[in-house]
Amino acid sequence: MRTQKKPPKPDERDRSVAIYAKAAEVIHAKGFAATSMSDIAEAVDLTKAGLYYYIESKEDLLFGIMSYAMDRLESKVIEPARAEPDPETRLRTLISRHARLLTEGNTSITILTDEVAGLTPKHRRLIVGRKRAYFDLVRDTLDEVKRAGKLRDADTTVAAFGLFGMLLWLPRWYQPKGRLTKDQVIEEVTTNALKGLLNTSL
Repeated sequence: MRTQKKPPKPDERDRSVAIYAKAAEVIHAKGFAATSMSDIAEAVDLTKAGLYYYIESKEDLLFGIMSYAMDRLESKVIEPARAEPDPETRLRTLISRHARLLTEGNTSITILTDEVAGLTPKHRRLIVGRKRAYFDLVRDTLDEVKRAGKLRDADTTVAAFGLFGMLLWLPRWYQPKGRLTKDQVIEEVTTNALKGLLNTSL
């Protein structure tokens, strides 16, 4: 019978998070299929044996990265947005906070979209379920804005997918040392998105 793995100690949990963040950079650059555990071990300055102390398998690593990414979305985007009773303010919060997260160089968020096929069916269902709950929050918020008469004539499902498409493309072109500051880019993205959706002046 397989021994149940003990919960990680606080310092081990911090180390695992650091591994997820660094491994996400490697996978983002090379692709999951082309990334070896040796690549990850080298990137995080561990031997392969040391890496396996924290990670059971390559797929386990991918699931850990995606779970970490969803945890970040929950704490930095979803929870603050849910606290906003006004749907228009909530929509702005969702867009601006998600954009900010994507400009901070955390490539684990991008991997959520690009590498889901690398998960086992069980893990895929868990991640897709969390992503679906986030999508539903965005669409439900758009529905509320529409009922308030503030949304342009748009299908809210299409509008929600459009918002995610715009946001997920952001880290592919954003340059930290570019002409605009991070805050200016976030404001531009948020304002342009809202102008395309709302029938009221910002």
